[in-house]
Parts: sequence; structure tokens; C-alpha cells
Amino acid sequence: MQTQRHIRSFVLRAGRLTAGQERALAQLWPTYGVELGDDALDLEAIFGRRAPRCLEIGFGTGEVIGRLAEEHSGIDYLGIEVHRPGVGRLLLHAEQAGLANLRIVRDDAVEVLARGLRDGSFDEILVFFPDPWHKKRHHKRRLIDAAFVESAAAKLRPAGVLRLATDWQDYAEQMLAVCNANPNLASLSADGNFVARPDFRPPTRFEKRGARLGHGVWDLAYKKSLQKTAADSVDDELHRERREDDAG
Repeated sequence: MQTQRHIRSFVLRAGRLTAGQERALAQLWPTYGVELGDDALDLEAIFGRRAPRCLEIGFGTGEVIGRLAEEHSGIDYLGIEVHRPGVGRLLLHAEQAGLANLRIVRDDAVEVLARGLRDGSFDEILVFFPDPWHKKRHHKRRLIDAAFVESAAAKLRPAGVLRLATDWQDYAEQMLAVCNANPNLASLSADGNFVARPDFRPPTRFEKRGARLGHGVWDLAYKKSLQKTAADSVDDELHRERREDDAG
């Protein structure tokens, strides 16, 4: 199925797979991997329950989603990544930690949002350190644009939260502009600007590399501004679950 977006935000590179990652992709994918079909994914059937859900787009090596899934067993996590080494690494972590609340899609996130996920499916969507495509002629490849933000907002439940982060200032300003312009999102910053780094986000290797290069880090957070409904509301269960896990 074709979507309106024709320019991919990524370039597939072969990358070097370790023997463990090769094994994980061959043996663990049937357990944790999710393949797109003609219909949108039935996430309740995939996870075997109804629970708060979090989606991470472009999880890299899985540092964030792997840790969150391990620490919050009451939340279901779906990760999207196209690069095989990162997928293999997260599969190994899932096996070692015995995670039952993690699933992975290896596909273009724009395609997954367009045809693979139902609207109102997630309580939180994370997009941390997407490829900045820092050269001006490549800015058209950047993932975060108005069309992507509209699609992501549609996948959030009422009062769900979209979180983003980047270590490139001009990209941060672009993210801020397109998110602030979306009528279905309300900034969690009192002045509609950037927010403090969320406590749950561990430093990723991309963030550490940016710090070594002297880059700053800009975080953004937006809540879906529609009113909750009885059918869709999960009573902020995702955030309550985290608080209870941290307290316990």
C-alpha cells in the first residue's frame, strides 16, 4: 500500500550482526516479532490482554524500551525499528529478561502508523533522537513533520502523551513548530516550549555521542487535547503503573 509520504526517513545499512544477534533474529522473532498484514494489528490479541500501551518509534539498540518493559510489567510496549542489529540486540534483552510485555515491528514507522495501527491505540508514543539529517539538502528526509505528527496524534488515546527528543537545535525547533501547530496536541510546557528531560529516559548512545560533541538536548512533550471518553480512557493507568512500580 502506498502512502502520501514517498521520501523515507532512513537508509538501510547492512550493519554488522553479532552471532548472538543473528541467533536472536532467527530464533526469537517468532516470539517477539510482529508482521504487518492487510488489516491493522490487533494489539489486545498480540499481547493477550488489555493494558496501558506505549509505542517507541526508532528504538535504536533498545536501551529505552527494553528498560521500560523490564521495569513496568503492567504496561505493554511496542517498538518499531528498521535496523537489524538493533532489533537483534533488543531481542536478546527480551529473552534474558523474560519479557512478556514487549513486541517488535521491523518496518518503516510511517507505513506502520498509516496502515498497521488503529487510532486511539496508545497511551504514550516515544520518538527519541531520530536521525537529524543535519545537512540542509537532507531536511526533507526528517521523520518529524506535520504529517507524521498528525498521524502519531491519531494513534494516541485521549490524554495520551507524545514525547520527543533530539540533540540538534534546528531539528528541535522544527519539532516544536509542527507539534505546536497541531490542534489535537497541547504542550506539557506551560509556555509551549521545551520540557525537562523525563526521569524514566536513560541516556542513549546517540545522546552520549552528542554530549561528547558538545550538543545540547531538547525534550518535548504533548498531551492529546481531546476529552477522555468512557470507551477509550484508561484513567492514566500508564502513569499510575509507573508510579506504583517505582514506589514498590
